[in-house]
Amino acid sequence: MSAFVAIVESGSIVAAAKRLRLSKSLVSDRLAELEKSLGVVLLHRTTRKLTLTEDGAAFLERARRIVSEIEDAVADISERRGTLAGPVRIAAPVTFSRLHLGPALYPFLSRHPELKLTLEIDDRRVDALADGYDAVIRHGAIADTRLIAWKLASSRRMLVASADYLERHGAPKTLEDLGSHRGIFYANRGVSDWRFQTEAGPVLVRAKPALVVNNGDMLRDAAIAGLGLTLLPAFIAGQPIKDGLLQVVEMDQEPELEFIYMAHPQGRNASAKLRAIADHLRKTFGDPPYWEA
Repeated sequence: MSAFVAIVESGSIVAAAKRLRLSKSLVSDRLAELEKSLGVVLLHRTTRKLTLTEDGAAFLERARRIVSEIEDAVADISERRGTLAGPVRIAAPVTFSRLHLGPALYPFLSRHPELKLTLEIDDRRVDALADGYDAVIRHGAIADTRLIAWKLASSRRMLVASADYLERHGAPKTLEDLGSHRGIFYANRGVSDWRFQTEAGPVLVRAKPALVVNNGDMLRDAAIAGLGLTLLPAFIAGQPIKDGLLQVVEMDQEPELEFIYMAHPQGRNASAKLRAIADHLRKTFGDPPYWEA
């Protein structure tokens, strides 16, 4: 089962062999043995790629769960000895990982050399259950009811623009003014993303879309280039504001406060590894987080 799961997740028998530290022939033999014992074909093989059969797709989710349970059982034995060990697979967004998550995790991983973390960086909204992740890290609310979310840090967002844009278009003074401005939006949230806190509660504000893109670095760079206003989390906006590349647009109302979460699938007990990683990140980020200083 481990060989089968590794082949599917790695995309090839060669890549799975490297991941499992076994020979290509042994991984291929184990897949053949599994198919023989089940009496079905799990993967269609061609010279260019492997694709799941209908039976393979049905078997994959349970096989992942079983392999994960075995890995957790092995890790629990290590944890009883006071060590953190075994594999952990986490998905996280690109910009936050590059700027803050990676630097926070590197010393933790150095202290726990038996921990095997696979950190997959992608701005798309991955399906933690279907894609076989132990946890996902996300900025903003998590609507998937199949996940249990832990808060890692608060995340203040700031309305920013370049000095050049504000000189050409003027600075908005009220929420109503924003409707006439050009906006740069995060694709994974869409153009209905600018929410401000008022005395009457959260208010959604729309601007004219100048660019919709699914990456935080490009949101920042497009704003620096003078393309429009954008609502950036402080963990992205902080440095360009310090460097004078972006200016905060002061409004009477603040953008709605958000949080950074780690979420793991329901029905699967959170391992000591995940709890330790989450605790370390909370302490490293701080309350309020260091990037909002």
